[in-house]
Amino acid sequence: MANILTVGIATLDIINSVTGYPAEDDEVRATHQRICRGGNATNTLAVLSQLGHNCAWAGVLANEPDARHIEIDLEHHQIDISAVIRQASGKVPTSYITHNTENGSRSIIHYRDLPEYPFSAFEQIELEQFDWLHFEGRNISETEKMLRLAKSKQPNLPCSIEIEKERDNIEQLFSLADMLLFSKPFAEERGFKDGPTLFNAIRSSTAKASLVCTWGNAGAWAQDSNSNTFHSPAFPPTRVLDTLGAGDTFNAGIIDACVKGFTLDEALERACRLAGIKCGHYGLDCFDSEKP
Repeated sequence: MANILTVGIATLDIINSVTGYPAEDDEVRATHQRICRGGNATNTLAVLSQLGHNCAWAGVLANEPDARHIEIDLEHHQIDISAVIRQASGKVPTSYITHNTENGSRSIIHYRDLPEYPFSAFEQIELEQFDWLHFEGRNISETEKMLRLAKSKQPNLPCSIEIEKERDNIEQLFSLADMLLFSKPFAEERGFKDGPTLFNAIRSSTAKASLVCTWGNAGAWAQDSNSNTFHSPAFPPTRVLDTLGAGDTFNAGIIDACVKGFTLDEALERACRLAGIKCGHYGLDCFDSEKP
């Protein structure tokens, strides 16, 4: 069991299931609706909590009714929110999600009206209590300061960063992490055809970080600090029901395996298997049986 802190956002997800994605200007009836907590950082924690870890979240909430939905779910997963900042005004980030039941895909419209988590709050956290830090690759200038502080105070504390989207100056974070978790959309937007081509292009700017890149149905790749490259296939369920949160689940699987002492290639396969389990279930509450 490890103590794990993530820095990022939590959202309110409003998920409408449809039997086929609508064309523009269509009117369709949803077959089902779910309202739940989402957000990359807290999704990863929800899975890690089910895998037996002590989890904490550093983020921002507004004092408005929808924040209570988020808090209730975090309480359910026993996630510590003592580092959370609460704003007197504003709206919690809200994702309006169309879930296609034909293939499990999801399309997202996201709205947010809250500031990002600031360095001034992060520097108040007692980092020595944690075994792993995980950051969403956003809020670049403040996140860079957080990473530098973490490395100065706790140089042996592993730090991972999710690089999901292209953002201005995101390369500034690459050399500050022990692990970089890249998404397929990020790699493709930069013109790379797979994980290894991405790794080879950025290796010189990443110091000794482990590099990981998911690739949907093609599985995922990883490269260790000695440039040894590994691949794992995907492990899809018999029927894909819901891909929302699969990437966050994969990230949780990598972190879980690493803190338990598995090698990077072993962690890669375990994470792919965990993401496959998730795709065969609605939501993220499906991992209690995966505890050691």
